[in-house]
Amino acid sequence: MQKVYLDNAATTRVRDEVISRMQEALAVHYGNPSSTHSFGRSAKTAVEQARKTIAKTLNAQPSEIIFTSGGTEADNMILRCAVRDLGVKTIITSKIEHHAVLHTVEELEREYGIAVWYVGLDSEGNPNMEHLESLLQQDGSKKLVSLMHVNNEIGNITDIASVGKLCQQYGALFHSDTVQSIGHYAWDVQSVHIDFMTAAAHKFHGPKGIGFAFIRKNSGLKPLIVGGAQERGFRAGTEPFHNIVGLEEAFVKAYEHLEEETNAVRELKRYFVEKVRQEIPGTIFNGWSGDLEKSTYTLANVRLPFDKQKGLMLLFHLDMKGIACSKGSACQSGSDQGSHVLAEILSPEEMDKPSLRFSFSMYNTREDVDYTVQVLKEYANS
Repeated sequence: MQKVYLDNAATTRVRDEVISRMQEALAVHYGNPSSTHSFGRSAKTAVEQARKTIAKTLNAQPSEIIFTSGGTEADNMILRCAVRDLGVKTIITSKIEHHAVLHTVEELEREYGIAVWYVGLDSEGNPNMEHLESLLQQDGSKKLVSLMHVNNEIGNITDIASVGKLCQQYGALFHSDTVQSIGHYAWDVQSVHIDFMTAAAHKFHGPKGIGFAFIRKNSGLKPLIVGGAQERGFRAGTEPFHNIVGLEEAFVKAYEHLEEETNAVRELKRYFVEKVRQEIPGTIFNGWSGDLEKSTYTLANVRLPFDKQKGLMLLFHLDMKGIACSKGSACQSGSDQGSHVLAEILSPEEMDKPSLRFSFSMYNTREDVDYTVQVLKEYANS
């Protein structure tokens, strides 16, 4: 049976170079980075080199990069500390953010009594900039805006430069979940007014369990996890050295080959979109995911012309055929609630049709697409 992995928005295959670098770290450089002997110093040097490498690529300062266990921790840390330490009384976000943001602001609303306002969305899932500005103009409370750069389910790209300008104009802090874009898009944090960003290595062919937060210098945030002086006192806990160097290797390779791999994956998505439209008439691409100019090149979210009953077995059928994709965020696996993103932008009748997210990487081929579309077509005609 052919095996096809088209769930790269959930996680990606680890590059061979990353595995080799991590194996070396585990076998040779096993000292605790906080130890003062030579074993510890060599590990500490590599951790700081990784920090400098990331900072240089983002045009940030090394002190602005804090290693975390991934995007979820980074989002939680930033949002919680902003409320606790910076006097944020109002968080403006959208109802189609990742649950790492949505569930955190809901908890903060309960714990601290902050106000949570949701910016309006158009029918395709894009934030209404006029509504955002009107929310920023309301009352005199300290505000933080949290809007993701690339939506992890429908692939829409938010104009964060414009969001940043509005936040700057009205004195609001700006946090963006950039988990789906770091490693896939070039960044210059000096050219965009943004205070906080998050990343996860496993979204760009690195290991799971490691990521980082970009926290603008002199932000005023204090540690969320205490107990040691690691991460310059900002995040206690022994640094996972092998994961950090794996993150660095994946990050370096992603940006070394950014143009080449972006073009290859974009063409693969273009081929997928054209093939689906040709072979399965009536298919609709949710959000802007069928538009290669307005959505990320890494994923497409398709609403297939199957009835509800047939749709119930679709994901299982694809899995039995060796094809991996998803109904939405991988964080929702095991949940029967469906996609909160699609529920926000589709009508109940549209939600009755099965929607699937197919996400691509440099390891995919046209043959993968051909096989997947053929299986979908056969299922449609069965």
